[in-house]
Amino acid sequence: MKPTWRKPVGVLSMVVGLILYSALIVAFSGPLGTLPALAQAPIYLILGILWILPLKPLLRWMETGKWRE
Repeated sequence: MKPTWRKPVGVLSMVVGLILYSALIVAFSGPLGTLPALAQAPIYLILGILWILPLKPLLRWMETGKWRE
């Protein structure tokens, strides 16, 4: 099987997207830092999981070339 250009582009977009997402979280984390630790934990847990959601279509595109099934 011949390698395609989609995999390097997909990996690069994942890295760039994660960097941008983390920079966005850090930019808005100032007000979150004033909350108690028990209030911060679920917020950061949810934010830590949210970045995974757009990966499914991207990974599908990397493998098949289609965004949807």
